[in-house]
Amino acid sequence: MTRQKLFVTAFTLLLGTSLSAQDLSVINQQEATRMLQTLSHDNMQGRAAFSAGIEKAADFISSEFQAAGLLPLNSNGSSQGASYRQTFHVHRLTPSQTEVTLGKKKIAPEHLFVNTAHEGINWKHKNKINIISIPAGENFRAAFGKANAEERDAIVLVHPSHAEAFANYRGYFARGGVKKEIGKGSSKVFVLTDQPSPKKYEVKFANKVEKLPLSNVIGMIEGKRKDEFVVFSGHYDHIGFHHTIDGDSIANGADDDASGTTAMMMLARYYKQQPQPERTLIFAAFTAEEIGGHGSRYFSEQLNPDQIVAMFNIEMVGKPSKFGPNSAYLTGYEKSDLGKMMQKRLEGTTYNIHPDPYPEQNLFYRSDNATLARLGVPAHTISSVQIDQDKTYHTVKDEFELLDMPHFTSMIRAIALAAQGVVSGEDTPLRVDKALVR
Repeated sequence: MTRQKLFVTAFTLLLGTSLSAQDLSVINQQEATRMLQTLSHDNMQGRAAFSAGIEKAADFISSEFQAAGLLPLNSNGSSQGASYRQTFHVHRLTPSQTEVTLGKKKIAPEHLFVNTAHEGINWKHKNKINIISIPAGENFRAAFGKANAEERDAIVLVHPSHAEAFANYRGYFARGGVKKEIGKGSSKVFVLTDQPSPKKYEVKFANKVEKLPLSNVIGMIEGKRKDEFVVFSGHYDHIGFHHTIDGDSIANGADDDASGTTAMMMLARYYKQQPQPERTLIFAAFTAEEIGGHGSRYFSEQLNPDQIVAMFNIEMVGKPSKFGPNSAYLTGYEKSDLGKMMQKRLEGTTYNIHPDPYPEQNLFYRSDNATLARLGVPAHTISSVQIDQDKTYHTVKDEFELLDMPHFTSMIRAIALAAQGVVSGEDTPLRVDKALVR
């Protein structure tokens, strides 16, 4: 049987009698392909934060929201003249000077990195900075996390046996970072050395600081219950340019997360064509997920989390899951009963929502759902990627041509069916226990 015939057969079974009650034809492969191809095209330049490419992507998403007839968030009932952009500012910090001397030995630049939200550091021995050691034999990742969580400033001495892991972390921190605020929190200076705790030290460090804008793109459909919100989301940023493979240096981010953003936009079009929903629906394309989740953090500060009934975050849904056709998984499945409610709505179809099969990957905390979950919202990510086997993740090979569009289209339709109870006000998931979400 051909792939297309398999898709038609599975899709007919998937929808079953539900199709007679809900016309899902607006969610079609042709339109899904158009949107996904546009977001993952080379001219978007990988949609990195602060780039011309992500501005182009934001304009495209805004135009799709307008064409669908969505209202901008917090508008007064009209989209005319209002912006779908939710713009805020962050600080980009780029290291411009790093000099460290331990005892009488000046440390080579490749054996140093700094994690700080301050514009500069100037330490001498008289400052009595805390000294932390990560000796040979320790789990570097765990030891790094513990040292980094210290509230006091510290110099962290890392044994040379951890050189490979140290180099990986240095590669990340040497690029700098993005902070909402500067001048707050402790600073950590990591040094690869076999020296014991030094009697004298000197640290000079400076960051170049730029205040730059970022924008979420937000649309909504006002419900009968204006103050009860259901959020559908995906992050539209990616990593921009990356290691060149076969002459290609653009990390297009087709699955991560043009797929989730496209699914969110298709759901917006679908719900706009239905009768007015009971609850207000918010459709959010988040920025800066790849550099710390700044978009979802800002979004969470603009609403009362107690009014958000549920969040359906969608990420990497362009490839079939390990559970086979017509299946997906929900991160943090056990933290609320939203997954069970979704599955109940899918009874009579061949679609299944499974618990996250990759707990060791920590996926619940690696996407934009985590910010709202920490505030008690039943906020989960729907995904289908086989993350333990996917070789294109964060590479220039994450391209449209590798995605399974019949699977992707059926995923969007299944989410529409699974979310119907929450949208209609018939289902209300339990709140997440904030004490159990770190």
